Amino acid sequence: MLALLLALVDAECSSYARRMRRPSAARYALGMTATPPNDNGQPDQPDDGYGQHGQGQQAPGYGQPQGQQAPGYGQPQGQGYGQSYQQPPSQGYGPPSYEQQPGYAQGFQQGYGYAPPQPLRPEDQRLWSTLTHISGILFTFIGPLIAYLVLRDRGPFVREHTRVALNFHITMAIAYFVGVITSWLGIGVLIGLAVWVVSVVFGIIAAVKANAGEFYRYPLSIEFIKQ
Repeated sequence: MLALLLALVDAECSSYARRMRRPSAARYALGMTATPPNDNGQPDQPDDGYGQHGQGQQAPGYGQPQGQQAPGYGQPQGQGYGQSYQQPPSQGYGPPSYEQQPGYAQGFQQGYGYAPPQPLRPEDQRLWSTLTHISGILFTFIGPLIAYLVLRDRGPFVREHTRVALNFHITMAIAYFVGVITSWLGIGVLIGLAVWVVSVVFGIIAAVKANAGEFYRYPLSIEFIKQ
């Protein structure tokens, strides 16, 4: 009985070894094909996997079938990746437009442009003209110079009064400088005193005239600043 079992096992091993020598059987044993080989060693049906197919036939999906291209990799039928590309209408990618946006120039002119100063009211012009003549008495030509630079565009009345006050006190400043230079002769003191008296007297007269709304021209004044 034991010898019979050993003989059967030996026969089965010999048969398995012969089948393993065949390529189709080896692929079936290794799991490369799902179709078992027949007695001739060939698979019953053509394999759709990695096995070799019949002559003249190529595996679908990886090669190019006869008369039709595999979908998905070439130009598809109808719509898909092979559809002709149409350039979209150019919006915003052309040459930039340098037209000025509406409202920008107007806003710049209104918000940041130079606006001419508004003229003062007549009573304000009289007030500032009066203060300009008084400042000449206290600060020589410094007060009228500041008033002329600030108020010359605020009205014709205040412009004229600041102009004549500045010319007069510049003249008086020159006369006072001459008195300082000639003070070692003794005459310089008299020149300085005369300059101070003339500045006070004519400054008060000019302030009264300006407060009354009248024009006034200083005597003994050099016209450094013309009208």
